[in-house]
Amino acid sequence: MDIIGTKMVSDGKTARQIFEEVMANPARAKFGFGEKLAIVNIDFQNAYTRIDRYKTAYETDPRQIEYVNTISALARQKGMPVIWTHVAYAEDASDAGVWGTRTNTPDSLQNIKYDSDRHAFDSRCDIAPGDAVYTKRMPSPFFETPLQSLLVWHKVDTVVMTGGSTSGCVRAGAVDSLSRGYRTIVPIETCADKHESYHFANLTDLQLKYADVEPVQSVIDWLEGRPDA
Repeated sequence: MDIIGTKMVSDGKTARQIFEEVMANPARAKFGFGEKLAIVNIDFQNAYTRIDRYKTAYETDPRQIEYVNTISALARQKGMPVIWTHVAYAEDASDAGVWGTRTNTPDSLQNIKYDSDRHAFDSRCDIAPGDAVYTKRMPSPFFETPLQSLLVWHKVDTVVMTGGSTSGCVRAGAVDSLSRGYRTIVPIETCADKHESYHFANLTDLQLKYADVEPVQSVIDWLEGRPDA
């Protein structure tokens, strides 16, 4: 029997090696940038960024927040929206739904409470008064938030997703973004995860299917080439 499809490959390569090979030999056309983008910064809150404070936090690139601040400032300068999300739940965790039933420890997701230190944004984030700030309860920043309406109002056609985790909320957001018809960009240095296997495997999958996975400098260069608002 002739086989024209692919049997699942098992070649011993690491997720990082596969990612580097895919990035070095792109097999598909890019979605590219459109005319107007939005920066969506996902869950830059202490629970997930302060590795000196919480065991739920993680760091990939130590300059992650610096890069996010840079592209966010450029977007504002060009008259393009910047959105920040973080997660928190009611005292009884009823709004976490079934997602909050797998564990119940002080570090569990559903025990991030409103106005707690775990809910608070990392103080290193430069959040401007005009930025949109949403509390979300599920992985995607689109789920039960005003994000879609905001993007429509601003006539956005391109969404830049940053934050964490790469394998969780960033991936969920990127898939939802593409599903809503947006060109979707994921800058490599602006995403973080707990393990490089999760991080690079999901960046590879995003690059092959749902988004343009790009160095953050690509976003900087595109924004710098746009006229100021």
